[in-house]
Amino acid sequence: MRTGFAAAIALTTLSSTVCAQSSVTLYGTVDTGLLYQNTSALSYNTAAPNTGHIFRLKDGGIYTSIFGFKGIEDLGGGWQSNFKLQGAFDTTNGKSGLGGTAGVASLFSQVAQVGVAGPYGSLTVGRQIIPMTYAMAYTDVRQGDYFGSIFTALVSMNTAAGWPGTSTNAQLGAVFDDNAIVYASPNFGGVTASLEFAPGGVAGQAQGGTRESAVLQYDNYGLKLGAAYYNGHDTNPTPTSVATGLNNNRFYYAGALYTINGFSFSTSFSNGRNPAHSKTTNFDMISGGFGYRFTPAFELTSGVYYIKDENNSANKSTEFVLGTDYSLSKSTTLYAQVGYVDNKGKMNQSIEYGQPVAPGVDTTAAMIGIRKRF
Repeated sequence: MRTGFAAAIALTTLSSTVCAQSSVTLYGTVDTGLLYQNTSALSYNTAAPNTGHIFRLKDGGIYTSIFGFKGIEDLGGGWQSNFKLQGAFDTTNGKSGLGGTAGVASLFSQVAQVGVAGPYGSLTVGRQIIPMTYAMAYTDVRQGDYFGSIFTALVSMNTAAGWPGTSTNAQLGAVFDDNAIVYASPNFGGVTASLEFAPGGVAGQAQGGTRESAVLQYDNYGLKLGAAYYNGHDTNPTPTSVATGLNNNRFYYAGALYTINGFSFSTSFSNGRNPAHSKTTNFDMISGGFGYRFTPAFELTSGVYYIKDENNSANKSTEFVLGTDYSLSKSTTLYAQVGYVDNKGKMNQSIEYGQPVAPGVDTTAAMIGIRKRF
């Protein structure tokens, strides 16, 4: 069965446990493929030149390779304590993924959290994959894959806004947040809500480096709906930056996914802007997707992702992607995918995460690979 960004995260909760009362589980995935792209760039800089075609082994055709530990302890009365430590790594060189500090790799680059859960919901604290990320991935036919999806479109909004790719702190929205406190409600007839607050920890400032978000989701009768609001202060800091408490990251998202008789359809709209300087950073993103599952093991998915600069009509980008997945077993998946992006002006929307393209250059990419869960 296909495992994209959302499913890969969710599947970490399905691993076998040591015992019923208290458990610690090791889990992970390894994902590697061959990537060909007819253009490339050395960085996400919006002035980076085209360095020509590239053919390489690339980690993360569906989702990055990860390993982690998680634990659950039954406290009685329907309550449990839990923890999760999860890090990304690159299968081509063994390096750990980037964390929230610019230019610094981190062992547990994605998740380092502890929490409690019970009849009234769950509360987790630490570095986390934030609720907004789940809402976006779960309402995209492509599920937030690392090759052509709502995730790579979000990354491309950020690169257009000046994200240098040296840390996971985004210019617009977010995927991971340090110091996050997240409450997730129980499920009420398919409706769930999540609230996040991340104190900045900046001396002498109440808002320096803070993040806050709210997410509302619905999942029932084959229909998934997601709405997200995110607000950040001092986003994408560098080692030399000074915290000002400036509100410079505001992101809205609304998306829907409907599945019936093997067919899947998705659509979404989002806006990311810098409230303090909206005349320089203000982007819209529109997506659409279609998929069909031929058999339990074989699925085809496609997506269109359009980004435009509200301040400059010359800056716009459209990406088209088509992918297939075939599950050899419950834990092993083969995939093949192809994408094309039409970049105009200074837009540099990329197809595969971690493989930049030059601004204003049309690009085609193709990738085949294998993903193994354990």
